[in-house]
Amino acid sequence: MSAEKMMSSRPPFAWGRFLRTFGTLIGFFLIVLFFATQRPTTFMSVRNLLNITQQVSILGVVAFVMTVVMVLNDFDLSVGTMASLSGIVIGVLLQADQPLPVVIIAALVVGMLGGLLNGVLVAYVGITPFVATLATLTIFGGLAFSISGGRTIFGDVFPDVLTEFANGGIPLGTINEQAVRLPHLTLIALAVLILVWFVLEQTVFGRRLYTIGGSMEAARLAGVRVRWLRLLAFVITGFGAALAGAMLTGQLATANPTLGDGLMLNAIAAVFLGMTMSQEGEPHVLGTLVGVLLIGVLANGFTQLGVDTYIQRILTGAIIIASVTLSSISRRNR
Repeated sequence: MSAEKMMSSRPPFAWGRFLRTFGTLIGFFLIVLFFATQRPTTFMSVRNLLNITQQVSILGVVAFVMTVVMVLNDFDLSVGTMASLSGIVIGVLLQADQPLPVVIIAALVVGMLGGLLNGVLVAYVGITPFVATLATLTIFGGLAFSISGGRTIFGDVFPDVLTEFANGGIPLGTINEQAVRLPHLTLIALAVLILVWFVLEQTVFGRRLYTIGGSMEAARLAGVRVRWLRLLAFVITGFGAALAGAMLTGQLATANPTLGDGLMLNAIAAVFLGMTMSQEGEPHVLGTLVGVLLIGVLANGFTQLGVDTYIQRILTGAIIIASVTLSSISRRNR
């Protein structure tokens, strides 16, 4: 066969498939390149890059566990108020002079119980995730206000070991005579990322979650314990939300009934951004990681450029809409 015939027999390069798979990732690197050219000495510095990882670590924990329920085509609107409630539990128990390990465990247990409630309402009672978690969002927020009396807890009630850990890191050396550290919160987020990736991608539990997300009825007919697995997914999400609340409370040395309210929308946005990288449109935690980093880079870069906070929110929302819309159009036209 001649070279010309061989070349003509090759299928054309599938640009649509390429953009569906790598469009969001390309966009992420273009945004990084833009900020790097605008602030070359500060944005791409090692200290700032590590600072970005710390800034997104709390959002990352929530988004990674949110991926677990979104694999099922469910979602959890209550993660933000659960994070706030977790922080309030920590603050109140510390005021009561309880030992720090007991306080942290109690906060995590509260998160798991909140996830258990969500799971029961969705998987066993049959309430849709939107309605169920919207209701528990209100319940958890009300509990946070009730327990704290609507007050912000701060000051010496938070032990130094908690705040120093949350704001500290592992020394990596010095650059330009400045100490560089790998933040502890970044390591926690990385551990959650690895654990969620392993569970979803390497275990029978994860494969069954994807099966349920593909077709709940088919999974049920195949003998998969659909209700039980949906319940466990919500418990995992509740645990992650409580962990994020503990991280946020330790970092700020503050417990407030509304402290975690902004986490839910950004976490869902990060998962949706990650879904644009999947040809099947399924959530994958590595895609969620890209979404989390994209949101963090935008916030950090806009701040360095001196963009007002409200303009940052408008631009970030517009970029998310554009990414998801282009991906949806590409999938419809494939």
